Amino acid sequence: MATKNKKEYRRLRIKQRIRKIVSGTIERPRLTVFRSNKEIYAQLVDDLAGTTIVSASTRSKDYEKEKANKTKQAKLVGNLIAKKAKAAGIESVVFDRNGYLYHGRIKSLAEGAREGGLKF
Repeated sequence: MATKNKKEYRRLRIKQRIRKIVSGTIERPRLTVFRSNKEIYAQLVDDLAGTTIVSASTRSKDYEKEKANKTKQAKLVGNLIAKKAKAAGIESVVFDRNGYLYHGRIKSLAEGAREGGLKF
């Protein structure tokens, strides 16, 4: 098994362990995060209906491109998802870190969402 595959496999195992516990509803959707090397994505998911309610990323049209490091960009995406959630009438969410460690960009996105007014 290659090193990359070991890392991917480890993250998927952690993700499955988290998803056994964390589930989103329409009143309290799941805020899930995906990070690639260049971008970061966040979406609010209603697991009962299997739909995405709102989403935001560094690639979305609402996101104002800024010359900032990836951690600051993640914080801006967190603020953006919180603003969209407020517009959709959502105030409380369940945070799903998607198998990533809670530090760096993931932590920054969570803090940005909290500053935007989401509760979790």
